Amino acid sequence: MATEEVKETVTTVLTQLAAAAPKPATAQVTDALTGAGIAPGVLQVSQSRTPTGLEADAIEAAVLQGKDCVIGQVREGTVTVMVLPVLANGKCFVGS
Repeated sequence: MATEEVKETVTTVLTQLAAAAPKPATAQVTDALTGAGIAPGVLQVSQSRTPTGLEADAIEAAVLQGKDCVIGQVREGTVTVMVLPVLANGKCFVGS
C-alpha cells in the first residue's frame, strides 16, 4: 500500500470505530486496523489506560509506511490522521 492509501484506510477505519466507540480500547483499534489489512508488524497502538488504571484522553495508532508514519488519533469520537516522518529509532512512537 502507498502512504496515501494507508492514510485513507486509517481514516476510514478509525472514523467508523469512533462512531461506535468514542473512546475505543487498544484492542479495538488494533483489531479494526488489522482487520482492514494493516499488518501487525507495522502497527503501533497506544494504551487506552494509564499505568494507574485511568482512561486515556486519546488513543493513537501509527502505521510505519517506508519513511513515513501514518498516525491516527481518536479523542472523544473525533478522528485526526496525519503523515509524519519516521523517528530516528525507526519507529513512529517513542517508548515501548
